[in-house]
Amino acid sequence: MALFSKRYRYLIVFFVLFSVVTISAFYSVLKPIKTLPIITPNDVNPELVDSTVQHIALEHTIGKFAFTNQNGQIITEKDYEGKIYVADFFFTTCQSICPKMTNNMVWLQNKIKNNPKVKLLSFSVTPDIDSVPVLKAYAKKKGVMDGKWNLVTGDKKEIYYLARKSFLVVKTGAPSAMYDMVHTENFVLVDTQKRIRGFYDGTNLDGPTEPGIKNMQQLWEDIQFLCQEKE
Repeated sequence: MALFSKRYRYLIVFFVLFSVVTISAFYSVLKPIKTLPIITPNDVNPELVDSTVQHIALEHTIGKFAFTNQNGQIITEKDYEGKIYVADFFFTTCQSICPKMTNNMVWLQNKIKNNPKVKLLSFSVTPDIDSVPVLKAYAKKKGVMDGKWNLVTGDKKEIYYLARKSFLVVKTGAPSAMYDMVHTENFVLVDTQKRIRGFYDGTNLDGPTEPGIKNMQQLWEDIQFLCQEKE
């Protein structure tokens, strides 16, 4: 009788272990694998995309650029070559969404400051106002880390075209003022191959968002994912 009970206990243990292994295996198979889309001009609101690139599909990448940062250095796309980076468009005198965007970018900077794979890039949409000294004072006030985060200024038309043809985030201004950029709150996540991988609400740290737009916490999670992604 004792031997039978012992065998019975072994049988129960076997079935329990078998069930655990089987359920775990099914969970691993059925669990959705995280992916990040490659964003193309066709995926974006046409108001934010220059008509000359609306037809481009998966070949869309961030174009060449050359602007001056807060330290008077020329920053080009080569400074971000092989890097994951987050870009946005702002201006230092903005009193609406920009302060919150900048504060959230500071939050992100603190997350990625020890990660050499990731950088930040902010373009001024009022470069005539945001001179190098103005950007330097703003950077110092906000705690911008040189080498990790560039605030750039330059030719307004070039910034405008880059925003609409590459980053797909800026609406056109009034017809009488073509280059008056109506910038959005979007942060743009760019991978090591210069492809857009997501748009994020730079004013929203961890709250609910509109469909297709993620918050800052999700941006941080996606950055970590891209750091592990095989190219």
